[in-house]
Amino acid sequence: MQSKRTHWKITWAALLGAGTLFAAGADQPADPEAERLATAVEALSRLQDVNLQEKPAIKAAVLRVLEKTRGTANFVKLVQQFKLTDQNPGLLEVAQKEPAGEAGVAAMRLILAAKDFPLLKSALAGTNAPAAAKTAEALGHAGDKQAVPLLEPLVTEAARDAAVRKQAVRALAQTQEGATALLALARADKLPDNLKYTASSELNAARWPAIKTEAAKLLPAPAAQGTEALPPVTELLKMKGDAANGAKIFTRETTACSKCHQVRGQGVDFGPALTEIGTKLGKDALIESILNPSAGISFGYEAWQIDLKSGDEAFGLIASETVDELAVKAQGGIITRYKKSDIAKREQQKLSIMPSGLQQTVTTQEFADLIEFLSSLKKP
Repeated sequence: MQSKRTHWKITWAALLGAGTLFAAGADQPADPEAERLATAVEALSRLQDVNLQEKPAIKAAVLRVLEKTRGTANFVKLVQQFKLTDQNPGLLEVAQKEPAGEAGVAAMRLILAAKDFPLLKSALAGTNAPAAAKTAEALGHAGDKQAVPLLEPLVTEAARDAAVRKQAVRALAQTQEGATALLALARADKLPDNLKYTASSELNAARWPAIKTEAAKLLPAPAAQGTEALPPVTELLKMKGDAANGAKIFTRETTACSKCHQVRGQGVDFGPALTEIGTKLGKDALIESILNPSAGISFGYEAWQIDLKSGDEAFGLIASETVDELAVKAQGGIITRYKKSDIAKREQQKLSIMPSGLQQTVTTQEFADLIEFLSSLKKP
């Protein structure tokens, strides 16, 4: 077994050998210098329960590596591992860079845990509208109720950039507290007209029954594209569909299939990949899976409600599980890892994570086109 002394020698040598990063933001070794940095990051990751205040040389090495990894997932991991509380600006850079990515969401959660609200308020109120919108997006994906008082004021600030305000609405709708705040604005007639469509779309797709019910009354979902009811399955099976148009419908914003499914690598990796779905399911089964998604939930794609001891919650698919950790994949494909010691309760849901009602966003012919497209996705 490797001795502790030897381990420290290897670690220290790796830290001293850290060079500059070949390309800013790269996490994978691209040249010898970047490889030395990757080795230093790996060495640091092995140091557990180290008090940097008592180890000034190691602290200096950690800060050097942080400087070289700024803007990357490794930066976030090191800040989290060594419990650094003075790196929030760097964390915000990561959150703005990939607001829907695992590293960006983890970075935002660290900022919220540190309660650095002045930093977040400044980012949201800044003149850089794209950065403010990315900050709001990351706050939404963080799924933390602490984000609500930061986001809610943006909704009613008429002078703010429209994209930022719409993103604030989407972000608020991702927590029960935020969704409740949006409904309160609608109830008090304070929800601006140019945000009602966004709020309606988000809240009518909410997973909380009470919120969804009230949203249907206060902010009715946009009218379906088709006014006629779908014919029986036997009639749908006789219809001729246009696969090319079905492919367009699959990626259409209102249909939103590609927000949860991938086809040939395109789309979001959340629900089952559909690249070969036409080989696995006949048209009748495809129709049923859309009209009644809870009837046949694929193994491994069961929805779970996770209640945390902090009072927050998570909702999504179980991506992986170890003795100490649970990884949850939320809608959008974002994976967040939780310590089991922080979980109060977890419960498998009976309903599919795929929402019902897709047929209300298309005409009967478009529905047939979509089925034709899915049926064409077969193994070569």
